[in-house]
Amino acid sequence: MFIQIIQGKCSREDEMRAAIDRWQAELEPGSEGWLGGTYGFTDDGTFVGVVRFASQEAARRNSERPEQGRWWAETERLFEGPVEFHDCRDVTMMLEGGSDDAGFVQIIRGKVDDPERVRTMIEQTSGSLHEARPEVVGATFAVEDDGTFTETVAFTDEATARANESREMPAEMRERMEQMQDQMHDVEYMDLHRPWFASHRER
Repeated sequence: MFIQIIQGKCSREDEMRAAIDRWQAELEPGSEGWLGGTYGFTDDGTFVGVVRFASQEAARRNSERPEQGRWWAETERLFEGPVEFHDCRDVTMMLEGGSDDAGFVQIIRGKVDDPERVRTMIEQTSGSLHEARPEVVGATFAVEDDGTFTETVAFTDEATARANESREMPAEMRERMEQMQDQMHDVEYMDLHRPWFASHRER
């Protein structure tokens, strides 16, 4: 899997959502390897889109389509300044990556010292984490070439996620989580209180 994260300041929420919906209605049928996307706005007016493709090559082919270029030229005008792109070839999924029924999404961004070690720990804790935190319905951990990571965690709802943040975990899981956190630094959190989703539909 390949993930591209797109983010930038945008106060035109309704227009941005309409633009995403139009992409899925008009451009998605002709795309190859597009799997889906998670979208939302933070409290400070930052739009974040986490878009999934089957491969980096599929993402490149999509971006090279003339209709994609025209769509982006229009959509880019909705932003109030520069737009950031983060391309991640190194992607690890937890619990199949998430669910389009999630009611709350948290984006965690930072630097990771040893991506391979963190990837292994994620795979080891995936099942037991869901037992301890059943409101976690999935996550993706995407790493750029320079070690910048973007973790996208989907929850059933925000109220349950907040209530369980301080919940005591089993000792072994707590130790693994602490080991993962030791590998990460310069961490920032972006909360999507009203996320929306899109997924590839077989035709």
